[in-house]
Amino acid sequence: MSEGRVERGAGGEILLAGVLDYQSGPALRRAGQALVRSGEGQRLVIDCSAVEKSSSVGLSLLLSFTRDAMAAGREVSIVGLPGDMREIARVSGLLNVLAIDDEVQGVA
Repeated sequence: MSEGRVERGAGGEILLAGVLDYQSGPALRRAGQALVRSGEGQRLVIDCSAVEKSSSVGLSLLLSFTRDAMAAGREVSIVGLPGDMREIARVSGLLNVLAIDDEVQGVA
């Protein structure tokens, strides 16, 4: 399994990848916040399709990035959410809070 990372994709989306856990969480939070703040456009897509494994830290990152984007007046769409993250969101009551889009349209 690979170390967690967050980066900007070719289409301007934010890509979350690797293992998201308590060890990688703080650095990913800072890097993702900077990416959200430096992004352009009304819509922010967060692509989670390359996440290999996630604890609740992954959902915390999604909530934080969503909050950052909303503060900047941007809409958020989360795509490619892996099954383990979806299950944690369901159990936590976050499926209706996070802007999960099961269609991967608009992601390059």
